[in-house]
Amino acid sequence: MAEKMQECMMTLILPIHTVSESNVHTHWRKRHHRAKTQRTAMYYRCLATWRTPPALPLRITLTRIAPRALDDDNLAASCKALRDGVADWLAGAYGTGNDRQEGLRWHYAQRKGMPHEYAVEVSILVHAIPQNTQKGKTDE
Repeated sequence: MAEKMQECMMTLILPIHTVSESNVHTHWRKRHHRAKTQRTAMYYRCLATWRTPPALPLRITLTRIAPRALDDDNLAASCKALRDGVADWLAGAYGTGNDRQEGLRWHYAQRKGMPHEYAVEVSILVHAIPQNTQKGKTDE
């Protein structure tokens, strides 16, 4: 018997301005407020868009859309609060997410936006449970 893996892509765009947290020299309260605002916005956008989280394993890609690119370490740092918001949604409650749990693979990307265009696209690739297929037959 052959096994066929089914996949589904879930995508949303959150209009939010991310900054390189490593290079921003602001007061800690301002950084904390920005992170909390981003985490909360992502959690509630995921909840409103998808309601129930899918089963693991998942491949999650956070794509930063902005006029200028960041290097890879600053890209990951700029998306940290958003990643925590997605992890909270997957856990089922705000502030309880674990972004290091088994079955989650996180990836980061970026693409050039128009001037003054800032957003983050979240793409979740859901790997469904393999379905058994009989030899010679396939489910299309």
